[in-house]
Amino acid sequence: MGMFGQMGDMYKLQKEAKRIKKELAQTHISAEVDGVKVVVSGEQEMVSVDFLEESILQDPKKLSKAIIEAFNKAVKKSQMVAAEKMKAVMGGFPGLGGQ
Repeated sequence: MGMFGQMGDMYKLQKEAKRIKKELAQTHISAEVDGVKVVVSGEQEMVSVDFLEESILQDPKKLSKAIIEAFNKAVKKSQMVAAEKMKAVMGGFPGLGGQ
């Protein structure tokens, strides 16, 4: 493949990556631990925290631990979602995870 073909492939890859980035920003992933529900975007930014059980609010240490665990769990899920989406893009580009 010539230089112009490679440049075209890189342009397509860049365009597809931008599309996926927008899609991930609109994707919401949630995780729940001990009555705390955390929602993050596909870009791993926290969107919301909900307390499903009021009793958790009475124990600051348990609340803090639940928020951290739920957040980490949601981020790991979002990483898997992002990896799957990027894998689909890279599959079409030889030398970048493709055939």
